[in-house]
Amino acid sequence: MIILGLETATQQVGCAIGGHEGVLGSFHAARGRRHVETLAPSINFLCRQVGIDLDDVGAIAVDIGPGLFTGLRVGVATAKAMAQALRVPTIGVSSLDLLAFPVRYTSRLIVPVVDARRGEVFYAFYRQVPRGAQRLSPYQVGSPDDLASELLATGEECLVLGDGALRYASMFDDVARIEFGERGNAYPSATALVELAHPRAMREEFSPPWELQPLYLRRPDAELKWPERWGRAS
Repeated sequence: MIILGLETATQQVGCAIGGHEGVLGSFHAARGRRHVETLAPSINFLCRQVGIDLDDVGAIAVDIGPGLFTGLRVGVATAKAMAQALRVPTIGVSSLDLLAFPVRYTSRLIVPVVDARRGEVFYAFYRQVPRGAQRLSPYQVGSPDDLASELLATGEECLVLGDGALRYASMFDDVARIEFGERGNAYPSATALVELAHPRAMREEFSPPWELQPLYLRRPDAELKWPERWGRAS
């Protein structure tokens, strides 16, 4: 089965195509946050480069978050529209799962951290297991101080990675047993998305497009500002 993966949860936008042969090709760009303008052309470019027609795609995989509100809307809406047009199912995968997957071979506690803006981060804890990384905690949102306290309380050697970890690296200075991930692993990748989605597709763990929902963990900025705006209007 050919899977098309769409990644837009952070400031990086990307897509990848793959199947039982592995990932056939991918495209990523992480400047400008032009998700709407970049995603559709990148899909068309990638299909031409790997010689795959969209009619050959058997499932659409998409990063459902947590992440940036606008980016998530773009990715999930595009996945729904394409899946309905192609009459194929969808697979939603968390951005934190995608960050943990490429570093699954480490013996350290894996802590992917996504920058949530407004002085907060999204994060979860993972442990290496055969053929992957197992999530040990719920998906969470909190301040970098909250996360630093949790890391200190574990008493374990931790691998902390993601754009949130890089942005707030100074907040973790007191946590002595931390190793930071490389900048190449700062964002969830469409490549990891296809790799994680393929075994789920083989087990037919699909969702119909209309049931696909972003994982926000908090209300969007615009909604939080509604009371303030209505107060000024009155």
